[in-house]
Amino acid sequence: MTMMNYVMRRALLALLVALTVSFGTFALFYFATDPAQTIAGEDAPQEMVEAIRVQYGFDRPITVQYVDWLGGVLQGDFGQSYFWKQPVVELIREHAKVTLLLAFSALAVTILIALPLGIGAALRPNSWVDRFALSTAVSAQAIPNFWLGLMLIILFAVTFPIFPVSGDSSWRHYVLPALVLGASSVPAVMRLTRTGLLDVMGSDYIRTARAKGFTGYRLIVRQALRNALLPIVSVLAVQLGNKLGGSIVTESVFSMNGLGRLAVESIFNSDIPTVQSLILLFVLTFVLLTLAADLINAWLDPRIRMG
Repeated sequence: MTMMNYVMRRALLALLVALTVSFGTFALFYFATDPAQTIAGEDAPQEMVEAIRVQYGFDRPITVQYVDWLGGVLQGDFGQSYFWKQPVVELIREHAKVTLLLAFSALAVTILIALPLGIGAALRPNSWVDRFALSTAVSAQAIPNFWLGLMLIILFAVTFPIFPVSGDSSWRHYVLPALVLGASSVPAVMRLTRTGLLDVMGSDYIRTARAKGFTGYRLIVRQALRNALLPIVSVLAVQLGNKLGGSIVTESVFSMNGLGRLAVESIFNSDIPTVQSLILLFVLTFVLLTLAADLINAWLDPRIRMG
């Protein structure tokens, strides 16, 4: 398989996944709620509801409605919010900054915790450092985000008022949410760092580097970590997609006005255009970053790169 064929196959698969999830969400909302009733209001007479249903085209088949909505999206028109009464694009633009800052801050937390733990565990396998790193990874994987967020609020915002409880107006508001969101990715990155370094440290060129006098920091950073880092980069790309699309719980716990909280409020208010656009955005972000990770791995695989 050539590299070009691999790229085309993965890109087509990514597009199909995005369309399938998007249509599935559209169908669920179509059968779960009545958008005409939402627009008209709970106390609106049935005649008004039926008139709105015809006016907005809600009486058409679901496939026709979806194709019409998707055609508008392809032209940059994400529709009008039923609840906020403004274009969905403007809503996304207003809330995207918070989610982007939170996602990249969480990724930085993951890197700062996972890489040192993985390096320490690889340098001292089966030691107390290795056991501590593995225990930390298992704990981070087992603790739910909402529970960790509440515990951090109680400890660092109530008992010791160091950071704010909620909001997103300054860098201090991002510390606790970034810790919560970043902790969930620590196990995967730490284990990959540990495994990759253990494999690299046993290779011939590392033994040659040791024979030439490379030890300690120079051996790890300049020789071993450089080669073990490439697979980690692809995993971090996937984790960034998870954080951009999976910040709903964290933003809700810390009352941050990002895309995640916008999605929750839109669901509660049956704001179908906003929810549908946000889900498509989350899916595309995750799919594209996953595709980037697959391409990095393919570039590292000589069987695909050489064709």
